[in-house]
Amino acid sequence: MNNTDKADVANYKFTACKHVSLRYATIEDAAFILSLRKDKNLNKFLSPVDSGITKQIEWLAEYKEREKKRIEYYFIVESIDGDALGTVRLYDFKDDSFCWGSWIIIQNAPRFTALESALLVYEFAFYQLDFKKSHFDVRKENTKVVEFHKRFGAKVVGSDEDNFYFKIFKSDYIGNKKKYKKFFI
Repeated sequence: MNNTDKADVANYKFTACKHVSLRYATIEDAAFILSLRKDKNLNKFLSPVDSGITKQIEWLAEYKEREKKRIEYYFIVESIDGDALGTVRLYDFKDDSFCWGSWIIIQNAPRFTALESALLVYEFAFYQLDFKKSHFDVRKENTKVVEFHKRFGAKVVGSDEDNFYFKIFKSDYIGNKKKYKKFFI
């Protein structure tokens, strides 16, 4: 397994960018998460969610157990001032690779939110958890996100009727990271 002991599972907040940080999701975030998941403008490319707050609380409680085992991390994307701007999740850890998704950013978030939250995902996974690559999928119809990942250096390694399957290596990220240096602290 990876060196996940670097990631303290208590009250983690990861800040490396100027405007956005990541903090572990808590059960108290259930209403915010559910509001994002139920928003028709934001959930078009996500798997359906049970619409009840009780189910969301139960899911978060189960997630907190996976977090303790260091097999999954679910973050609230926040402004430096602590305003909730979205979510992102790291999961499906396989040897030296991780998957990320559940990436939802509120509609009125500042322009840099998506970029900085992606930078933080890679910083956390590659430098805190010591992964060497990432694997993830994006719905083909989600063209903005597909293009975002390609600009970031991710490569399409496969596809099916609905999805593109991507990989990005730490070395690719390091090479592309230089063009984003103005977003780091």
